[in-house]
Amino acid sequence: MSDPPVKASTAPKTAQTTTSPATLPTSAKSPAPAPSSSPKAPETTASTSAGVPAQAPALGTTSSNILPASHWASVPHVEESDYEDSAFGDDNASSTASLTASILEYRTVHGRTYHSERGNAQSWNPNDALHDESMDILHHVSTLMQHGKIYLAPIRDDIQKVLDVGCGTGIWAIDFADLFPSAEVIGVDISPQQPQWIPPNLKFEVDDVTQPWTYEPNSFDYIHLRWLTGSIPDWDALYREIFHALKPGGYFEHKESACTLTSDDNTVRVGSAIDQWGKVFTEAGRKFGRSFSVVEDGLQVKAMEKAGFDIVLVEDMKTPLGPWPADENEKQIGMYNRLAIEQDVEGFLMYMWTMVMGWSKEEIQVYAAHLRRELRSPNIHAYYPQKVVIGRKPESSS
Repeated sequence: MSDPPVKASTAPKTAQTTTSPATLPTSAKSPAPAPSSSPKAPETTASTSAGVPAQAPALGTTSSNILPASHWASVPHVEESDYEDSAFGDDNASSTASLTASILEYRTVHGRTYHSERGNAQSWNPNDALHDESMDILHHVSTLMQHGKIYLAPIRDDIQKVLDVGCGTGIWAIDFADLFPSAEVIGVDISPQQPQWIPPNLKFEVDDVTQPWTYEPNSFDYIHLRWLTGSIPDWDALYREIFHALKPGGYFEHKESACTLTSDDNTVRVGSAIDQWGKVFTEAGRKFGRSFSVVEDGLQVKAMEKAGFDIVLVEDMKTPLGPWPADENEKQIGMYNRLAIEQDVEGFLMYMWTMVMGWSKEEIQVYAAHLRRELRSPNIHAYYPQKVVIGRKPESSS
């Protein structure tokens, strides 16, 4: 690989931010500036842990009310009415690159595999087939939320060179390469978990994006990044590398999910399994040195402005968990979203909650049973926020 590029200027540049309307489930409106048409909260509430009838705290607040792992073994299981899930299978995505044996020496934690030790990178998601399936379902959720689009940046049809940072299973990069067959598309990730059969204009690389980049400066027309919360120790440094690698006039699109699971009608209760998800992840990120509160802290906009981008789009979205929304598209989003999480709750939790928070595998399994039961309740109207921020590198930059 070539020598590391010279760092771009980090002088902050104030950009005009255009905030697009949020993508909202028809049955849920945001707790902060909600539209006046927000529906009345249902009178029926879900069964919750005994003695915790209070409302969950507002998004972005901090709380030390983390219940111990032992708590969940003492909470009685309360059966809730179930919705039927639709099975979703997606033939997914990407990989080419000769990989050394050391890269394939995966770490194993409680029977789940993770990327090998390499640089300073840390991905808390497993790289096995079960979790890959969950991530590919979430790609479908993302596409549904964007009304069939896999990107929102105003890129040109004659785009030439594209980078997908933290490409994961590679499904986004494969779809993008199929849409733009004349473009050179690169997917980079710390874990070589992508498939062998891919479009001819796509290649995958195994690298640690938290280290200094070796891509040529001013070489990419468009850089895409999605769902790396809890994996990046210094977002400002990563944004500077992205800024430097983009051509002047190029676009950077970053979509991130909040770890906070909440509701607008008080159906997610303090002390419930759904409520504890975000609290435990937030604390784990604090101990781990990699924040899970990227959306909650408004980090995307702040880091883009520091790096020198002109911000052209900020879009807030709500991602329902379960088929509770009245709108048919939002109902489909909720069904697929719940399916993605339900089928591998343990995979989402195992690394951070055992290695960082000290839970045992058995304690996670007990908690996961409570979480699945709550997610299947039609009386709990849970969702989590996502935010898309798109920046443009000024034409005068180099």
